[in-house]
Amino acid sequence: MAYNFRFLATVLGSAMIVLSCNSPENKKDQAAEGQDSASSDPVETEAPVTEYTPAFEGQTRVAGVETATAYEVTELTRDLSSPWGITSLQDGRLLITEKEGTMRIATPQGELGDPITGLPEVDSKEQGGLLGVAIDPDFSGNRMLYWTFSEPVDGGNLTAVAKGRLADDEKTVENPQVIYRATPAYDGTKHYGSRILFDDTGNIIFSTGERSDLETRPQSQDLNSSLGKVIRITKEGKPAPGNPFENSGESRPEIHSYGHRNVQGLALHPVTRDLWEVDFGPKGGDEINLVQPGKNYGWPVITYGVEYSGDKIGNAIQQQEGMEQPVYYWDPVISPSGITFYSSDDIPEWKNNLFVAALSGQHVARLVIEDNKVVGEERLLSDEGQRFRDITEGSDGALYAVTDEGRLYRIGK
Repeated sequence: MAYNFRFLATVLGSAMIVLSCNSPENKKDQAAEGQDSASSDPVETEAPVTEYTPAFEGQTRVAGVETATAYEVTELTRDLSSPWGITSLQDGRLLITEKEGTMRIATPQGELGDPITGLPEVDSKEQGGLLGVAIDPDFSGNRMLYWTFSEPVDGGNLTAVAKGRLADDEKTVENPQVIYRATPAYDGTKHYGSRILFDDTGNIIFSTGERSDLETRPQSQDLNSSLGKVIRITKEGKPAPGNPFENSGESRPEIHSYGHRNVQGLALHPVTRDLWEVDFGPKGGDEINLVQPGKNYGWPVITYGVEYSGDKIGNAIQQQEGMEQPVYYWDPVISPSGITFYSSDDIPEWKNNLFVAALSGQHVARLVIEDNKVVGEERLLSDEGQRFRDITEGSDGALYAVTDEGRLYRIGK
């Protein structure tokens, strides 16, 4: 598919480049502005890794769509150091985590503040480090930040949740404290999760991975383990009221859902307020899931992927009673990381669409969702050659995305 990127400006400041996307004069034969131009051909053209059959029509490789409204992509900076998480501050600036253990604040123009220090030590080997970040719903009054990270502990490391106050000078985090540790610890370097957000009740939802290795995988199905879960806690790190297992007596009461592999994307739908996630598949089988309390999402019992070696996983089944089907999956994988829904009116056909930062896919995936089904897919920024790690909607209605290579992009009107 052609995206008609057109160079409009030279470098502004350190690394600001503006590209005009889908300009109307190049789309005379397409739908009117504000409506997608649809195609019957899926955006994925590579052969699938597996021969598995989808559980229902439209579960993978739906028809491609193309944005008709003109928008711009602006490269704001290349000066971030392995950014991992991004969220919007109430004043329009952006708070970004960097894998090695610092945070940065960026203006909408891409100007970076000094590294914010004072956070607990992170284990940044391989997939570890400083991970997801969220601000308190009452940030304007209390300046509290919440973040997830891989914490070194006796016996290895684990995914932890911490909080602290952003100092008035924005150079340090004051009184940082760990409020939750996803146990058991494990001496590994992979699959920590971990995104974090606040739900509409003011409680925290965050995700953990199952730590990748064969010996830890079964803990995704273990309700006495925090691995491979979506977890819901209070600001103090206690199980949140109303959790599905709070009165079971045999399961961890903080668990919201289970049977996950390595969830790096969480988002609430702007209208329904349903919780959605993306989960890394192995070789094949990246998933989009609508997360419901107490549900089992199947890993490693059911999957649409295979081992990286090509061997089957478990009994090589894709469906089992009592386990949820993904709303959508990719084969081959795109390695989906951060996600966000678009709620602005600036680009009408993007309204309530889900945007996915793809690492190995090196693009931002746009998914059109109707009645909880994916009905269209588009690939944005694929010409940039970047591993997109996270994406968020800014207070100005634009999307902001960070890449492993240190770039920050603005995507919008």
